[in-house]
Amino acid sequence: MYLYHFGLRELPFTLTPNTSFYLGLAPHNEALAVLLTALKTGEGFLKVIGEVGTGKTLLCRKLLNDIPEHFVTAYIPNPYLNPDELRRAVAVELGVKQAQRMSNQLLTQRIQSRLLELHGQGHSVVLIVDEAQALPEESLEALRLFTNLETESRKLLQVVMFAQPELDQRLAQDKFRQLRQRITFSYKLRPMTSSEVESYIRHRLSVAGYKGAALFPANVCKRLTRVSKGIPRLVNVLCHKMMMLGYGEGEYMLTNKHLNMAAKDTEDTAAVSLPTAALIAGTGVLFAVVATAYIWLQSGGTA
Repeated sequence: MYLYHFGLRELPFTLTPNTSFYLGLAPHNEALAVLLTALKTGEGFLKVIGEVGTGKTLLCRKLLNDIPEHFVTAYIPNPYLNPDELRRAVAVELGVKQAQRMSNQLLTQRIQSRLLELHGQGHSVVLIVDEAQALPEESLEALRLFTNLETESRKLLQVVMFAQPELDQRLAQDKFRQLRQRITFSYKLRPMTSSEVESYIRHRLSVAGYKGAALFPANVCKRLTRVSKGIPRLVNVLCHKMMMLGYGEGEYMLTNKHLNMAAKDTEDTAAVSLPTAALIAGTGVLFAVVATAYIWLQSGGTA
């Protein structure tokens, strides 16, 4: 409901990885450049590691949008699949017909035939796996075996894995050394700096249609960076709650008071201090705004 209050076309801080809000901060631009360069040179295994909420899925979607036209992509967003399910998911993505009905042996042959067909047409094929830390042990080995498919000059299938740091912990085990040694490029996403958080907030507000004075002053952005630990997802959650609080109070500029109140209501943020009375009052405002928004939505947005 704060859209009208702040003069916005859409919500600026949703958690959906919408590439129209992509800013291109240094860590994401560097990771994207590494991926595109490595893919163009035909490297077999690539890996991007990032903590929860650092923008891996948004970067994954950006890669899918920006990858050169001669690439054919197979995208696996939910990799909690056993080896058979993984092979069939890849086959479906590559356009192998009746993939769900074939025996494993025939399916493997058809995947290889399809890869050779695409190679003959001048295409490169890349398998992109999001949340790769969730791959079962046997499926990690199946993933490695995919990269055995090659011609004399290049791999028929390249693999890009986006994952949380738990994947590195798993790959450090001796039994995964063959897969580990095939990862030719790896990039680790870092949190945002204070100046990047300020640019990030300003950019998302601009994309959402905001045209007023600075809604989040520099000193608030600096403190917000500490509270959110520079994690984009937490920045989004905090900013959204702060705007709800500002709307509930009829304010047009957000302050550290709003940030403290929002942080107290948000998991995984750094500790903040705020007098109990102020916290209770702020939480009451937040609940009231949420309740009002719910009633408004239930009435079809006409109340």
